[in-house]
Amino acid sequence: MPKDLDHILEDWPYKPGEVQARLLHAEDGREVIQVRVDLGVLQLEVEKRPDGMRPYGYETYSDYLKNELLGQPGSFVLSDLQQSEVDREFLQYYQRRICWLAIRKFERAVSDADHNLELLDCVGQCAPSEQWLAAHEQYRPFILFHRTQAASMAHLEAGRGPEDAVQEINRGLDRLRGVFEQHSAEDLYEENEMVQRLIHMRDALREEYEVGLTLEEQLEQAIEEEDYELAAKLRDQLANREKASQEDLENPEGM
Repeated sequence: MPKDLDHILEDWPYKPGEVQARLLHAEDGREVIQVRVDLGVLQLEVEKRPDGMRPYGYETYSDYLKNELLGQPGSFVLSDLQQSEVDREFLQYYQRRICWLAIRKFERAVSDADHNLELLDCVGQCAPSEQWLAAHEQYRPFILFHRTQAASMAHLEAGRGPEDAVQEINRGLDRLRGVFEQHSAEDLYEENEMVQRLIHMRDALREEYEVGLTLEEQLEQAIEEEDYELAAKLRDQLANREKASQEDLENPEGM
């Protein structure tokens, strides 16, 4: 086979400003993602790290760092090389996340977003400086934004219903609000573009699917109005629905 990529590039023209990703099978049968970029094509693994590497024998660099933190509690600080490796993994999972979003594999996008959120939590315990940590924490709202979009769409794609999709956006907005509050920036929350886009998405879902108040919203309203009998009933309904959802996840074929 030819070693150049001419046949791929000719059949797959680059389109500026568009995430061009596709899922296909490699010669050995495994699934891979290919991404068209300005100067060629990137290929990403779909399981574990996108580059297929196992840092120091661990599935991810995040797993390696967790082990280092356990072995050196309170004293482990990232070296320059380790900082670079954190950035590599952070970027790889971001690149794959936007590919999953582009090809509408929403649950996988959620998983990759969760990985980077977990990585942020991990490096928060061993950052070399507050400035370095702040430079990375600035991306947390963006990751949460992607995660919320993907989680909401995953509910719709899986047929779990528009109410669950709306409530997923509510949860994401709550998490985003928490980030703003943590950084004493509550006054910026309402006007934030990502917050506005999620609210617009929620409103569009309500209108398209005629979704009223979700069970969680009804529960919150009942508590505010001190209607504790109704609140107890709503809690039971939520618990039953959560149990049913968990059973569906564990037994998707109904076997």
